[in-house]
Amino acid sequence: MFRPDFEKGSGLIRAIAQDIDPPHDVLMDAFMNEEAWLETLRTGCAVYYSRSRKKLWRKGEESGHVQRVREIRINCYGDSLLLIVEQIGDAACHEGYLSCFHRRLRPDGEYEVADERVFDPKEVYGKH
Repeated sequence: MFRPDFEKGSGLIRAIAQDIDPPHDVLMDAFMNEEAWLETLRTGCAVYYSRSRKKLWRKGEESGHVQRVREIRINCYGDSLLLIVEQIGDAACHEGYLSCFHRRLRPDGEYEVADERVFDPKEVYGKH
């Protein structure tokens, strides 16, 4: 049976979340360990592993912006996942944008914000 190879990446593999709705934006990337993978399969919602907090991170546990997993694809090496998700809530990015990939490189080598912020993160996360 072909399954993710968590041993290649010291127990972690990359997980990319892509919006199921057109234009199929890449929403974010994160990491999963085997526990996050199994919890994602069990619940049908994206669960990642937070390297900074060293624990499972259930997408939307603070913001309410969860990701319902509609399809999972795996790369040919077994060390990277593509989650096709239904983004519930305004955004995937904790900075208030639909996508974490909201900055683009300009010809002058500087980055600019290319998208509109859809929520104020201070209102969503400011309660801490």
